[in-house]
Amino acid sequence: MKTLEQLFERALWSSRLVVLVAVIASALVGIGIFFVASVDVLQILGRLIAYASPALGEAQRDAIRADLIANVVEVVDGYLFGTIMLIFALGLYELFISKIDFVEGSELAARVLLIQSLDDLKDRLAKVVLLILVVKFFQYALKLKYQTPTDLLMLALGVLLISGALYLSHKSH
Repeated sequence: MKTLEQLFERALWSSRLVVLVAVIASALVGIGIFFVASVDVLQILGRLIAYASPALGEAQRDAIRADLIANVVEVVDGYLFGTIMLIFALGLYELFISKIDFVEGSELAARVLLIQSLDDLKDRLAKVVLLILVVKFFQYALKLKYQTPTDLLMLALGVLLISGALYLSHKSH
């Protein structure tokens, strides 16, 4: 009976290795998102040349500027989401598979990989998600046409709520 119990416990413990699927998939998706955001950066840099054209009128230049700023915000959003995927992959690996021996003693690893439990991983991911939501709010605020005082009041209320969320997230530490 003891042998059967040991076999079962070994199999149960080994089942944690299925997390490797999520680790590999998350890392690949993170790298893919970094690639997409980097291609977007190259496209933005190409459009900067058009912005410098002296043949543009004021209205055209303003439209290109607004479009470029919106695209830069999207790139930041992409990089943040890629970061979430990498933090998730590293955190899952460290929690379920093994400590990453290569980074032992690294100061950078201590800041990035300070994940001792699922709650630590959840907190790290929540902070990055909050940052993505702030960036998305900024992106929508740039596109919004403010036509009435109520529109400006809603923008101010949104900024106040975001400020409160950021304050509370930093105050918890």
